[in-house]
Amino acid sequence: MLGGERRIERQLEDLYTGIYARTASVPESEARSQVREMIWRAKEAARKEGTDKLPQPYGEYLLQRERTNPETRELFARKRAEGVRDADVRSWWNLHDLERRLVVELDGISRLAVFTDQVGKGRTPDEAAVHVRRYFPMFGDPDDTTNTTGDDQSLPWELKDRVNIWMQKQRASPEAFKKRVEQSPTFNALVRAEISAGRL
Repeated sequence: MLGGERRIERQLEDLYTGIYARTASVPESEARSQVREMIWRAKEAARKEGTDKLPQPYGEYLLQRERTNPETRELFARKRAEGVRDADVRSWWNLHDLERRLVVELDGISRLAVFTDQVGKGRTPDEAAVHVRRYFPMFGDPDDTTNTTGDDQSLPWELKDRVNIWMQKQRASPEAFKKRVEQSPTFNALVRAEISAGRL
């Protein structure tokens, strides 16, 4: 099992080194070093939280629990109300725990890079935050109203893969998509409207 874990870590290191290098605009050697640290932090967090012992594939386990366990069904009720489907549960929760943690961390790094860039261009922190929320999907706990409310609130992480695929399809009509994004109060509000209309 230990050998399997090391193999997964190497695969994640190779995959996310390239992603991090592009996201943070740093040389590959620096990106690899940072990704190794991210993996180490993720392993420590997983060990402390006990998620390193989750049954695999965990998405299948959760779907089975949702069918048979009232508490799990209640936990998923909000996600289902947000449009989360079985395929979304599988795409997110069947990922290795370390990979989910890397996705979350890199998502935060991407948003911070855009925020920092906007502040560097003269925007106030509040204006930069509005810019990030308008042009990028924000994932997290949909019940968290600390920074946003209503349709602007965070999207469930389970939707990330589906939203990414939908965004890729929008590249066929970039100007029309840009116009729709700019007419929406936030990117999350646009995503929710698309889900409600059955287009996403």
